[in-house]
Amino acid sequence: MTTRIVLGLLTAAALVIAVQVAYGDHDSERGISAMFERSSSLAPASEPRYVEECGGCHIAYPPALLPARSWEKIMAQLADHFGDNAELDAETRSAVTAYLVQNSAEHGEYRHARRIARSVDDASTPTRIMDIPYIRHEHEEIPERLVAGNPQVKSFSNCGACHQQVAQGSFSEREVRIPGFGRWDD
Repeated sequence: MTTRIVLGLLTAAALVIAVQVAYGDHDSERGISAMFERSSSLAPASEPRYVEECGGCHIAYPPALLPARSWEKIMAQLADHFGDNAELDAETRSAVTAYLVQNSAEHGEYRHARRIARSVDDASTPTRIMDIPYIRHEHEEIPERLVAGNPQVKSFSNCGACHQQVAQGSFSEREVRIPGFGRWDD
């Protein structure tokens, strides 16, 4: 064998071992699969007060969908939360805000979180998920009629209508099912 082939095989073996060690997994196929799933996922909402208070009206969005400054702005304006009064007592608001800021896009460990954070201009403080350039880009090929014109979806902010595993933080395209249309495959 040539040196190049041997080096290639050693590199591939090292990758498999690294994945196994990183995931505490001796089944390399499952470990590699988990590694790629992390690339299309975000940490799911896990703070009980956030899940209860915010998830009572809409999905408890994974905190890494927005930068910290966006969460701070949203939480400071709960008296007029997109046309509704969503005020919380001071202690709950403080705890939820701290959780959202600590787990925001710039603090996320998943690849999607880093892409979200990098896509937002430093001078911008988006308060809507669809105002995030990376997220808007990921949805631009979807015809408006399948979302806003779809009574089962209504809005791009209704992530759970199409992303079947959003509660687990997964935004994998393999899991996208648009109500009334079916599996989305771009």
